Amino acid sequence: MARTMIRTNSYKHLVTTLLVGISLFPTLCIAQGKSLTLMTWNLEWLTTTPSSKFPSSNRGAEDFRALQNYFNEIRPEVLAFQEVDSIEAIERVVGKHYHIYLSDRSAVHNRQHQFSDINQYTGFAIHYELTVIDTPDFPLTIGDKLRFASSVILEAVNGAPIHLLSVHLKAGCSGKLTKHRSCKKLRQEGQVIHSWLKERERSNDSFIILGDFNHNLSYHEDWLWRDLVSHLNSVPRLASKSTPAICKVRSKRSSTRTHQFRSLIDHIIVSPDLQTGAAVQHAMPISQVLNYQMSDHCPLSVELY
Repeated sequence: MARTMIRTNSYKHLVTTLLVGISLFPTLCIAQGKSLTLMTWNLEWLTTTPSSKFPSSNRGAEDFRALQNYFNEIRPEVLAFQEVDSIEAIERVVGKHYHIYLSDRSAVHNRQHQFSDINQYTGFAIHYELTVIDTPDFPLTIGDKLRFASSVILEAVNGAPIHLLSVHLKAGCSGKLTKHRSCKKLRQEGQVIHSWLKERERSNDSFIILGDFNHNLSYHEDWLWRDLVSHLNSVPRLASKSTPAICKVRSKRSSTRTHQFRSLIDHIIVSPDLQTGAAVQHAMPISQVLNYQMSDHCPLSVELY
């Protein structure tokens, strides 16, 4: 943490300086034996080099400031993000006190998995005081440029490592399983994640998966959830199972109106050994939704105890 210079010995100035420092830098509650906040947020074409193909990618300084102010209201220690084009773009939202782990799909050796103008990467922004091992990402489908799962290991929670995934799954199959191409691809992605879960179980690893599943996992006897947890000895917990869908975003039909989603498609899955609260969806203020280019997703967070 940056040092604060004190130019006077007055008690009043010292107190003021300390309060400013506390307000500027998120504290690590876990270090005090309290909770750790983990959040997932799809930031809808977040980039510093917008494309005319995607109007929502066009953000000015005020839009980035609105996103950062909203992020600072929650100030998670761990952010799993989706639809981010660059480290520079996500730093304009989370600030300089987070290490950024952008998907390996953005690396030079993965040019074949990138688009020439703008990309949607997954990744993590993790507070710099936490200890993290950056592990290799992996594709969720063969030959698909969009679908990589970002992977890191968090080592700073009571000395026990936690494997984290940030995912962004195929859109177009939010409910019933059909023969549509989107459902087939989503099922393939689910099978890859299931294999990862089996590996975590074999290794007795703790884990948390966060992201945009583009699917309602909370539906009773949902087919994708069954695919994810089948043949596991201990079924993971869907922390977002009973989370109310309260998110309102700008309507695609009218820029002066909002649209509210009926169910969650962003989710958090937690290994059975970890203790968390229920996931909470954070609705963005309507004034910000209508006046700034925010996102078509609201953040979803969970407290790890």
